[in-house]
Amino acid sequence: MDFFDWWMNPEDPLAQPEDPFEDEYEEEVFEEYDFSSDPDKPFISEGRFQKIVSLLKSKKNIILEGAPGVGKTFLARKVAYQLIGAVKNQNIEMAQFHQSYGYEDFVQGIRPSTNGGFERRNGIFFNFCDKARLSPDEPFVFIIDEINRGNISKILGELMMLIEADKRKEEFAIKLTYSDESDERFYVPDNVYLIGCMNTADRSLAIVDYALRCRFRFCPIAPEFNNAFRDFMVSKGISMEHAKQIISKVKAANVLIAEIDRGLEIGHSYFCHTDQCDDFYTWWEDICEYELFPYIREVCFDDDDKCGQICDKLKF
Repeated sequence: MDFFDWWMNPEDPLAQPEDPFEDEYEEEVFEEYDFSSDPDKPFISEGRFQKIVSLLKSKKNIILEGAPGVGKTFLARKVAYQLIGAVKNQNIEMAQFHQSYGYEDFVQGIRPSTNGGFERRNGIFFNFCDKARLSPDEPFVFIIDEINRGNISKILGELMMLIEADKRKEEFAIKLTYSDESDERFYVPDNVYLIGCMNTADRSLAIVDYALRCRFRFCPIAPEFNNAFRDFMVSKGISMEHAKQIISKVKAANVLIAEIDRGLEIGHSYFCHTDQCDDFYTWWEDICEYELFPYIREVCFDDDDKCGQICDKLKF
């Protein structure tokens, strides 16, 4: 029976009108996530992965630090899924810090309005916290890529205190820089978690001060040239022999790079794009010539002999 028939005969006890908005009331179903059954998981071991998740749960703020190409951003999203328990991107937000990024972008600031004047506008993290307060029983994860590329103390401002795990309460709420007297005080909800990604090759861009270090736990992420990486290569059409040679050559190159700085080692992500690996040697030469060798020249900018030794380790 449709709604019109029910309206004409509302006393019929068996009459139940069809709700025209029934589909809108259906709760969205999200795919459950578990690292052990993920077909596209990071190459990191399950024990190490679960340790990172537990550190995030207890401290609420972690930084994944590692060399270029170790998959820090990819790993961060998987950690977020595991914490949430589902592939629920609505509960995840992401920003990338850079030298022009500021407090006004992240928290709150004065911005030009559409009518030609200026208005106070909330930043991406402010809005994310507001969203998290609406669902206090669900975890929300904010990922900051290249966290050390920005002026961290300038970007965070008052958040330097508010992100502490034991300050995630309304009693610690404070007035923000651009707040009016009539505005509510701001605090970071207890269900918001922060994951920063820091490239150790660029750590000289901004020294992570001790005030920030005591608010985060730092998780080193190493290049993973293991059996999981080998099996991934084989699944993409690379022969077992070539996969083993890749592992052997990159590991040998990383031994020499580690003599300069372990934070500069070659990561496994360089080899995960296998669209043109049917011609293996051309695929390998392109990666070396146009990605790895230029990087190695930067690493060894004042030592041509060392640069040559490292590059030779990668050549077939």
